[in-house]
Amino acid sequence: MKPCIVMQTDFGVGGGGAMYGVCKTIDPELQIYDLSHVIPKFNVEKASASLRNVMPFWPKGTIFVSVVDPGVGTARKASVAHTCNGYYVVTPDNGSLTYIKQEFGIDAIREIDETVNRLKGTEKTSIPRARPVRVLRGQACRWRYRLRRRWPGIPRGRHHYL
Repeated sequence: MKPCIVMQTDFGVGGGGAMYGVCKTIDPELQIYDLSHVIPKFNVEKASASLRNVMPFWPKGTIFVSVVDPGVGTARKASVAHTCNGYYVVTPDNGSLTYIKQEFGIDAIREIDETVNRLKGTEKTSIPRARPVRVLRGQACRWRYRLRRRWPGIPRGRHHYL
């Protein structure tokens, strides 16, 4: 069974349309759910708390995509983390994993190489709403393999926490 994708943004009501479109373009059968699109603008702490509070109620293997970033449109790196309790979180490297790390632990985290994991044809676009979905290129099993074997880890102390 394919994992669920759960989206959280600070885009406001109706946000996330481009991300949905990218996901469905890649795989029309993906199940996509909204956690919230009304996180206060750029409030990374609220985003982290929101993820922490709902994560245990979703099936193991669920992919959470959290786009709440005061540095949107900058060179800030995107990352994918695997939690010790069996979930994935795709988010900018901005502190939004803080409460996840404290509550559940993170056993692997990788920088997302946008040159490899971006939807073909969007290389010149800077639409922030489409950027984090670049990593959702298919099944989580491909992620699991890359996360464990092929993607270099972010060195300890190099990921941002609150």
